[in-house]
Amino acid sequence: MREVRVRFAPSPTGALHIGGVRTALYNFLLARQSKGTMILRIEDTDQIRFVPGAEEYILEALSWAGITIDEGVGVGGPYAPYRQSERRPIYMQYAQQLIDAGHAYYAFDTEADLDAMRERLKAAGVASPHYNSITRMQMRNSLTLTEEEVKSLLEAKTPYVVRLKVPRKEEVRLNDLIRGWVMVHSSQIDDKVLMKSDGMPTYHMANVVDDYLMKISHVIRGEEWLPSAPLHVLLYKYLGWEKEMPQFAHLPLLLKPTGEGKLSKRDADQLGFPIFPLDWVDPVTKEKATGFREAGYLPEALINFLAFLGWNPGTSQEIFSMDELINAFSVERIGKAGTKFDIHKAQWFNQQYIRAKSDEELSQFLLDLLAKENITCSKEKAMKIISIMKERVSFLKDLWEQGKFLFHAPTAFDESVVSKKWNDDAVKVLSAYRGELAKITDFDAATAKATLEKVTSSLAIGTGKILQALRLSVTGAGAGPDLMMVMEIIGPDEVVERIDYALKTLNAKVV
Repeated sequence: MREVRVRFAPSPTGALHIGGVRTALYNFLLARQSKGTMILRIEDTDQIRFVPGAEEYILEALSWAGITIDEGVGVGGPYAPYRQSERRPIYMQYAQQLIDAGHAYYAFDTEADLDAMRERLKAAGVASPHYNSITRMQMRNSLTLTEEEVKSLLEAKTPYVVRLKVPRKEEVRLNDLIRGWVMVHSSQIDDKVLMKSDGMPTYHMANVVDDYLMKISHVIRGEEWLPSAPLHVLLYKYLGWEKEMPQFAHLPLLLKPTGEGKLSKRDADQLGFPIFPLDWVDPVTKEKATGFREAGYLPEALINFLAFLGWNPGTSQEIFSMDELINAFSVERIGKAGTKFDIHKAQWFNQQYIRAKSDEELSQFLLDLLAKENITCSKEKAMKIISIMKERVSFLKDLWEQGKFLFHAPTAFDESVVSKKWNDDAVKVLSAYRGELAKITDFDAATAKATLEKVTSSLAIGTGKILQALRLSVTGAGAGPDLMMVMEIIGPDEVVERIDYALKTLNAKVV
């Protein structure tokens, strides 16, 4: 059995898309399940699109998500360096091997030559002009030039690229772990550039060479790379590495929430949800994009959500720890069809993970939030707040956003509740109730409830008729967590002050 070695190989061209995090996750799960190795390789051969800070962002995002790296950038390992820009001297020798074997060639065409070729083909009715097995024989390359001309051009340091010589009539086959057999006729593959004129390899060349040298056993990557897979199969064949070729698995696309088309940053921005794991500030435009972390998602909830975007365990279980995902995961249970990015499901996962946390842990998070607001709060009070808020929030930040009323008395009241529930009966009960509360020394939720029932009974007014008015006076709203516990947390003196303010402010509105 071959040792499982997988790699996540992002390009540092900006923030890491959430689809990239899913790709990293699936690679990580397979590595851990198989007691294999998870490698991080940075594919930075496209120096024009390189973005400062992107590599650091990738490392931080993976760390936050709990996807640990065994070998590669930031860790090191036996196949260093793991940045492709630092491996530049390696690639040309393999390109030369292909040239010497007749599977690649030098192409000296200028941009003007290429433009002219495209125009000729368009004029001839060719819909998609390509540099391929037919057109290459009309171009300026080592297949059409004499040996002396090629030698002279090379000695003169004339700019060139190295292109793969794709056979004209050959069926290229690939057994994908997710999609089964994929067959492409070589006439559909153009003579891709392997080495650029600046001496840097293209993705195709560097990817295959590095996967071979790093002994990668499985390549799990996005569906967008499926059209390139036959080209990579040819490279493995021509380099004599067919037996070492990794097994491929091309993941389904992440679709818009509607299911129509690939999910993009624009879609996420328009619908108001993150598409990056962490906040990202574009170094050029300074445009800021909110990340899942800063939006309040727990990493374990996001991981659980991402795992289900394309994969299913074959059971009804939905909540999985990372260890459970590792045990249950299999590439064979990844679907072929694109999967909708349902942000509401992500919020549901986050809610479930918050509910599963202990009150102790959540209370400490609340205390940290309050400290940022310069609000002092005892641990005992924080624990009580968690007990009434825990089941109501989807994000940890909601503990403060939805619980502000516990620290700040309302200065405005829900007008829809005022118009329906603030009446003579409410004023009578609240006036009497505040008087009774002022006498209580040992106050808690049970006492608050018993006292209210005593007052409503003495006035012959149903308790249910004035509960919303009481909540309104205490919180400013008509709905919320358990009202008696809210009053216990606030304390009788504060409750009395809030009722007094409501009576003074709202009496003019009594119908």
